[in-house]
Amino acid sequence: MSAATSTPKDERLAQTSRLTRVMRRPELGAFLGALVIYLMFAVVDTTGMFAGINGAARWTDVAANVGIVAVPVAMLMIAGEFDLSSGVMIGTSGLLAGLLSTEYGLSMWPAILLTFAFAACVGLINGYLVMKTGLPSFIITLAMFFSLRGINLGVTKALTDTVRVAGVDKVPGFSSAEAVFASTFWEPYGFRIAVVWWLLITIFATVVLTRSRFGNWITAVGGDQNAARNTGVPVRRTKMTMFVATSMASCLVGIINLMRLKSMQAGQGVGEEFTFIIAAVVGGCLLTGGYGSAIGASIGASIIGMAFIGIAFAGWNTDWSFLFLGVILFIAVLVNTYIGRRAQGARK
Repeated sequence: MSAATSTPKDERLAQTSRLTRVMRRPELGAFLGALVIYLMFAVVDTTGMFAGINGAARWTDVAANVGIVAVPVAMLMIAGEFDLSSGVMIGTSGLLAGLLSTEYGLSMWPAILLTFAFAACVGLINGYLVMKTGLPSFIITLAMFFSLRGINLGVTKALTDTVRVAGVDKVPGFSSAEAVFASTFWEPYGFRIAVVWWLLITIFATVVLTRSRFGNWITAVGGDQNAARNTGVPVRRTKMTMFVATSMASCLVGIINLMRLKSMQAGQGVGEEFTFIIAAVVGGCLLTGGYGSAIGASIGASIIGMAFIGIAFAGWNTDWSFLFLGVILFIAVLVNTYIGRRAQGARK
């Protein structure tokens, strides 16, 4: 017999190489994709603007409106749930704030605050019904989608005889609200203030996910809800909080659009919920929950912004934009799956 028997090495104590840690980041695939897409559109650009500051001002405008909602949507997906009412909530919020101010005589700021309170209630209802009934969030929020869409059309037409609200620029308090939600900065390039909102939300969400107990709860309930509950994680409160956050983010975009356009159509935002989910998935979120990042969702939103503006700057037919999004989504899923498998199987 040999003089000594080797002691098995505890895998938990094994060090992981820096490359493996990088590969395990959920936003890696999105970052590489964003770099490729940026370089591609910079090459095919016919205006000479895409790679410059003017081009950045244009595509970040699109990306901000997607990213503001995509980040909380990603956090909700990490928690294992979906919200298909996030798109129509944009139109509902803009219409409600507009109706409260133009039809019921409220000044702009009270109307905005009441609209945010309404959005929080909608998110709370979504979360409560999902947790109370045990039905998939896909079904609950789809029902809310159709309900809000019907309310948008029916109530707006009943009160205004049209399917839009206009004239909010004549409401007291509009100027100060416009400065907060729809102003521009860094002239003459004209970056939208929505970009600042987007960055602040991304930073806050990243800190929550990576540096807080609540962030650990989000990942835990998305990974294994029963195991999380057994270890003392407040599953119901965590998921309901994320539904509220998603609804309020949609409300923010609705208010931004209302301030910017000075009007709101009843159909505004319908279909955008899929764009938010695409941004989250492209950013590395798994449809099964428990994995993803806020930074990845923001990178996904940037890809969508670059695609929409890049196609126009390249002189291509913009009807192909959604085909491009579909291809991006398909490739992102393949890349994320490949990177995830390589990372799981990687050694130090």
